[in-house]
Amino acid sequence: MTVAVVLFTSDLRLHDHPPLHAALNSADEVVPLFVRDPAVHAAGFDVPNRAAFLADCLADLDSSLRRLGGRLVVRSGPVAREVRAVAAACGATQVHMAAGVTGYAHRREERLRRELDADRVALRVHDSVITAVAPGAVTPLGSDHFAVFTPYMRRWSKEPLRDLLPPPRAVRVPDTAHGEEPPPRPEGAHLSPDLPPGGESAGRDRFARWADTGLSRYEERHDDLAGDATSRLSPYLHFGALSPVEVVRRARERGGPGAEAFVRQLCWRDFHHQVLAARPEVSVRDYRSRDDRWRGEEEAAEDIAAWREGRTGYPVVDAGMRQLRHEGWMHNRARLVVASFLTKTLYVDWRIGARHFLRHLVDGDLVNNQLNWQWVAGTGTDTRPHRVLNPVLQGKRYDPDGTYVRRWVPELAGVAGAAVHEPWRLPDDERALLRYPEPLLDLGEGLARFRQARGRD
Repeated sequence: MTVAVVLFTSDLRLHDHPPLHAALNSADEVVPLFVRDPAVHAAGFDVPNRAAFLADCLADLDSSLRRLGGRLVVRSGPVAREVRAVAAACGATQVHMAAGVTGYAHRREERLRRELDADRVALRVHDSVITAVAPGAVTPLGSDHFAVFTPYMRRWSKEPLRDLLPPPRAVRVPDTAHGEEPPPRPEGAHLSPDLPPGGESAGRDRFARWADTGLSRYEERHDDLAGDATSRLSPYLHFGALSPVEVVRRARERGGPGAEAFVRQLCWRDFHHQVLAARPEVSVRDYRSRDDRWRGEEEAAEDIAAWREGRTGYPVVDAGMRQLRHEGWMHNRARLVVASFLTKTLYVDWRIGARHFLRHLVDGDLVNNQLNWQWVAGTGTDTRPHRVLNPVLQGKRYDPDGTYVRRWVPELAGVAGAAVHEPWRLPDDERALLRYPEPLLDLGEGLARFRQARGRD
């Protein structure tokens, strides 16, 4: 009786799962294993919102496996130690897992390979599980990665995607595979009240419904703040509850401008993965330094606190930050606006904003979070690194009636139309009734400071 282990990481699904498919084809019994690594807790990544979503994902995965005759084996401890123990207890000869791109993922794989080699257990690492196209699959001449998105997208779009793999019909788990119950969903005040449910079942249902109702109009509506017309699939892609290969394929099958625009966003996700795979240090350091002398936590303490709490006095910024706290998610256009405001108008270090996002975002992904923040801050891959998004103009353009602002900033509920984006222009008697803060600073002053800091005044 042959046994293989499948180590689930950021791929918590049964549909289109290359490591699980390979393990089932190579062994009589398979151990679906998830390890709760204390290193993740020590690094501060298991924040309440993502811990709750992860618990949903694991419960759903376990339930799906049980319907196939199997179960999810959950262990707690250092990954290499726990995988090695499970393999030894079950007599496994192979361990299958998805490839990752972060420094943590590389260290985990290296340690696993070293310790499993000592036990004569083979480690099989599979590409195109967490991304649609594997990092490094397309590269420019003379470099190990693309530094600009558009040429990457041209090559990426021509790259053939692997075939989709069906979910298993049955999973037989050896009796000697022992673990603990999947973790319960945490509760408490630190959870965002409107956190979405996690898991492959919820993700597939959301994708199917949105593909029927929202995909065709995605190109024209994805920046509409009030319309909330984006897919909201990012948490499911982050945890691997959905296959990016399947999502790209299904969208392309639908066709049309909406599908093309949506696939472009998925390409951005792969683009960032190939950048970080080649340059893992950019999770904490500038990809392209501009010699910024950013303001930090002490120098800008009051401004940073106001930004975090959604009381900057700029309505669309405050709306985005309050949505983040309430839902553990933020509209992509709002993410761009609040990030530009922090880094370029307030001239605060992008890492401070990135850390705050990672504390709250249920889709808080080290790859996309850090590189998107650098893109906005002008220290990443943006070909226009000195652009500054004006929050008033952004609000008027993408929330022209002020519906998004009034949804999240109730102090402005009584302000009609586009005037909601400039409440300081209201008559004094009306402003006195708002109980809404004055702007932290004049936008022109912030722009002048940024341009001087970048040597562009």
